[in-house]
Amino acid sequence: MELDDAYANAAYVPGADDYPDKWEREAAAFRTTSMCECDVIYGESPRQRLDFFHPDRLAKGLIVFVHGGYWLRFDKSFWSHLAAGPLAHGWAVAMPSYDLCPDVRIGQIGDQVAAAIALAASRVLGPIRLAGHSAGGQLVARMTAPRLGARWQERVEKVVPISPVADLAPLMKTSMNETLRIDAEEAQAESPVHLPRPSASVTVWVGAEERPAFLKQAQALSDAWGCAHEVVLGQHHFNVVEDLADPGSALAQTIAG
Repeated sequence: MELDDAYANAAYVPGADDYPDKWEREAAAFRTTSMCECDVIYGESPRQRLDFFHPDRLAKGLIVFVHGGYWLRFDKSFWSHLAAGPLAHGWAVAMPSYDLCPDVRIGQIGDQVAAAIALAASRVLGPIRLAGHSAGGQLVARMTAPRLGARWQERVEKVVPISPVADLAPLMKTSMNETLRIDAEEAQAESPVHLPRPSASVTVWVGAEERPAFLKQAQALSDAWGCAHEVVLGQHHFNVVEDLADPGSALAQTIAG
């Protein structure tokens, strides 16, 4: 379809097929060396589970990381190692899985993520910070919506959407939409660019080597919310999120510093 190439990340990243296996290996190894409380139930379906990672001291607050995959693939087990950066800064980290399209709609995924955050927030005191990559960037940005009316939203002090899909409307012109089933109503309701500017601090993060569509998406959210916008040289859609595992990286400092 018209915009298939615009949103085809893997076709433009060298060695793209190797990344999922790499992430899965690094995540599995990290879970063996960290204080991980795995598969905490937050909802009824088998995928409505989250992993908790606990620092070696009293947590200064909670960071929730929401994975991407165009709402079609992946789960929490691919990303555990990304908790290393926030943990080193003293934060507890929650990473939820969620049901995928076409079993649910994107709006329902957002509701599941909100339920996961509510559970995690009930178990960790202090401020909350949200980070998400790609589709996860859309999901954490959506968590700022006033219509959620969740008490934990009052504790959210920072949101970092990484390479977010901030406007869902263009995806209606991709073949993915045969599965995503985005319509005009859902695109309007679930696109962060149409949400009011949140009171929390927001930094939109994106790699300079990403597809032009994702650079445009990041710019659109920054413009809509009047928030900080970081374009990182030398990074593309698959490696831009990996710096979260490094406590000293700019990304980890922005989210957890």
